[in-house]
Amino acid sequence: MNFECAAIVLSARRYGEGGAVVHLFTEEYGRIAGLVRGGSSRRQAALWQPGNLILARYASRLSDQLGQLTGEMVQETAVRLLDRPLQLALVQAAAELTDSALPDREPHPDFFLRTIRDLTAFCVLADPAPVIDYVRWETALLATLGYGLTLDFCAVTGVQDGLRYVSPKTGRAVSVEGAGIWTDRLLPLPAYLRPDGGDEGADDPILWAQGLALTGHFLARHLFGARHRPVPGARERLEMRVKALVMPKADEEGEQEDASLSPSDGADG
Repeated sequence: MNFECAAIVLSARRYGEGGAVVHLFTEEYGRIAGLVRGGSSRRQAALWQPGNLILARYASRLSDQLGQLTGEMVQETAVRLLDRPLQLALVQAAAELTDSALPDREPHPDFFLRTIRDLTAFCVLADPAPVIDYVRWETALLATLGYGLTLDFCAVTGVQDGLRYVSPKTGRAVSVEGAGIWTDRLLPLPAYLRPDGGDEGADDPILWAQGLALTGHFLARHLFGARHRPVPGARERLEMRVKALVMPKADEEGEQEDASLSPSDGADG
């Protein structure tokens, strides 16, 4: 195998003295691994940061052999986000999930192009952070690997309106009417994942957390639970970071509610 192509860096692990084993995601060859001589040196370390888009050159004598890898930078990602920790967490989670979930050398060209587009969005969109784009990216990952969610009509009634929940077993949407008394057993469906939801909730950490909880449930159930492996640490850290944003927001809303219920100044007791 000898080729040159655009690739997304997924991970880099030190190997031997100064070398590194690097995992890449490519359009034509899927997820591949290669040996980079001097890959853990100071001179090359910046190139092999997860999330970077590079021009990769790969060469091996046999198709099942660990090939030699070199590369040139096309688009830096991690370095551009050092002052934006939430966006950096999105990039790290996307790279680690892709590395952990995709089979070796199985091409997924549409998902590759989707991942490049979303990584670019994580870099350029500052406020609000594009968390809803990331959650949609996770639904695309699930669909790519055969575990797509059905969120366009109610699994119980068949209606397309009033979709508010998802069955944790089937991954199918459920309307308010269809949920009935079982709402406490269903997962909330944030508006931005519904076909008619648009970008509603793009600046709401509560809805971000709901989306991450939804996709996280199916990632753990289908992609990693079946292999008896935990969800990657970067993904868990991202969810914890978003949950930390929810707590101050909930406290603020509670204070506003208390203020509205308190008697006004000068009112009779």
